[in-house]
Amino acid sequence: MTDNDAAWLKDGERFDDLQRNQLKIIQSEKGFRFGMDAVLLSGFVRVQRNENAMDLCSGNGIIPLLLSAKTEGKHFTGLELLTESADMAARSVAYNGLWNRISIVCGDVRDAAVQFGGSSFDVVTCNPPYMKGGHGLANTDDAVEAGLDEKIRGEKLTLEELVRAAAFLVRPKGRVYLVHRPFRLTELIVRMHEADIEVKRLRMVHPYADRKPNMVLVEGVRGGKPYLTVEPPLVVYERPGIYTKEILTTYGY
Repeated sequence: MTDNDAAWLKDGERFDDLQRNQLKIIQSEKGFRFGMDAVLLSGFVRVQRNENAMDLCSGNGIIPLLLSAKTEGKHFTGLELLTESADMAARSVAYNGLWNRISIVCGDVRDAAVQFGGSSFDVVTCNPPYMKGGHGLANTDDAVEAGLDEKIRGEKLTLEELVRAAAFLVRPKGRVYLVHRPFRLTELIVRMHEADIEVKRLRMVHPYADRKPNMVLVEGVRGGKPYLTVEPPLVVYERPGIYTKEILTTYGY
């Protein structure tokens, strides 16, 4: 790391190489850091030329950064509640010279309707807080807790609120993409259907070929007609520490 790179960092932060277009991301050494779920979601999402995308619960901005490298989308907005995470994401955007393609906004998903207005985006993505109370890992760090539980600074962001916000923000026939846990798939599909988002694509993610899935990738269309395509399972590891060929060729790892 050069002295110039170090000038972008605050105490307890580091740069990580995204292995895409020479992009780097600023991450906390002890707080929340992006995982495979964000990487897989960015590979599942389809953003066409000149489309505008919104990423809810954006954290350190990993999904807008990856989508800017992987797609021909016109502009990407990341909405993040935690001030420190939003600041980190904004510095990563500035460091990579992507001011013209990515905006980071500090705000609450539940206030997104007021901040952005209805039907403002062609695509909405989210790697949301996964767990209801009692299912997540205990952690006292605010940023880590916000990423693992349906809890943000002591308040609840429910799946219903999240899906409702996505449905409001995306244009008719626009697409909504989520990564979630398989045990909540029924609830997720129901909530999306209630918000007039029809699930069109679904893919289960397995850590190993002989293990049950631990993630599910979902694409829905606002106002879409009922027709669901279940894609072949995605397996992440051949064996511990060794990625499958699909992960290596498709996701760059």
